[in-house]
Amino acid sequence: MTSSGVAPRQDGEAALRLLRDGELTVEGRLVDASNTTLRGILTLDGETARCVYKPVRGERPLWDFPDGTLAGREVAAYLVSVATGWDLVPPTVLREGPFGPGSCQLWIDEPDDAEPLVGFVPADALPPRWFPVAAARDDDGTPYALAHADDPRLARLAIFDAVINNADRKGGHVLLGPDDRIYGVDHGVSFHVEGKLRTVLWGWAGRLLPADGVQALDRLARQVAGPLGAELAEHLTLGEIAELAARVDRLREHCRFPQPSAEWPAVPWPPL
Repeated sequence: MTSSGVAPRQDGEAALRLLRDGELTVEGRLVDASNTTLRGILTLDGETARCVYKPVRGERPLWDFPDGTLAGREVAAYLVSVATGWDLVPPTVLREGPFGPGSCQLWIDEPDDAEPLVGFVPADALPPRWFPVAAARDDDGTPYALAHADDPRLARLAIFDAVINNADRKGGHVLLGPDDRIYGVDHGVSFHVEGKLRTVLWGWAGRLLPADGVQALDRLARQVAGPLGAELAEHLTLGEIAELAARVDRLREHCRFPQPSAEWPAVPWPPL
């Protein structure tokens, strides 16, 4: 591991140990985040890695989520990600830090030449194998499309978001790691008991789930009723865990990507 970050699959257990037990030094604040989000350096036994530290005391109160619960939801998202077998979320723990308890997640360094998989593109120049999601115009009235690639890695993330009821899948929350794998970050507003899915990844809406998606849901269904449910109970209410299991069951029953709801905004703002 180095101070520039590490791919989570390189050594997951070592990463979790570093996240839990490493000395955490804050480098600075990510000013664009709505809640206090700090970048730090973890050091343990000569190993170092960057991390994202989100102290509970820096969480902005929300009308629809209980105060002080967002950090635990970040950890819950990681646990569900592991249970799918896809490891879509970087290793994440709840720990003490310089500003009190909070979530601590391994930092993902995107390659400088990484091509974006989500973004605004000219409406008349949609890249091949991209899905348009929403129409937009710039200040001059030029039409654009919010769109994303038809990429199986993104499809997995779309299924994961439907499972955790992610209310804030922005394009900027989709990262391409140095190992050419896609990671999702910022899951603090997830797992609500009411349907709140808001995402930029609607390109597969209504389509049949891929075979690996059905298999991942089958794994989840078994684990939520067992060890995963017990782990999640440290961060979520019993009602939230029950609704998680119900969402998994509905997805397994219909075997299709969900459709946007007409009862709430389907795309987060800002989308990127």
